[in-house]
Amino acid sequence: QVQLVESGGGLVQAGGSLRLSCAASGRTFSNSVMGWFRQAPGKERQFVAAISWSGSRSYYAESVKGRFTISRDRAKNTVYLQMNSLKSEDTAVYYCAADSGNMAALTTTPGSYDYWGQGTQVTVSS
Repeated sequence: QVQLVESGGGLVQAGGSLRLSCAASGRTFSNSVMGWFRQAPGKERQFVAAISWSGSRSYYAESVKGRFTISRDRAKNTVYLQMNSLKSEDTAVYYCAADSGNMAALTTTPGSYDYWGQGTQVTVSS
């Protein structure tokens, strides 16, 4: 069974940091684009960041650029999201996703990703 499992979420004060992890099992995604999305209550799922199969290229939503960093460890089949200078508007459930048939195009639409984790809650208190 293929699984993406996120971890690292929690409650943090504004200005603080969190590091999310997404561990894949059941198959390798080392040659796939990986992404992070988030969804706040009552809002649509929103693109956060994506990374190419090699990790050499990444792309960010404007709202997180300069504060968040996506990275991956292909040997561990794991993707990370380092979140710094957190703001209350970053509060959401964060999802990891894999675009298994795509190695390089850093897509931002949720429909392009075919594997999803269950999500991890990030709450930023002001």
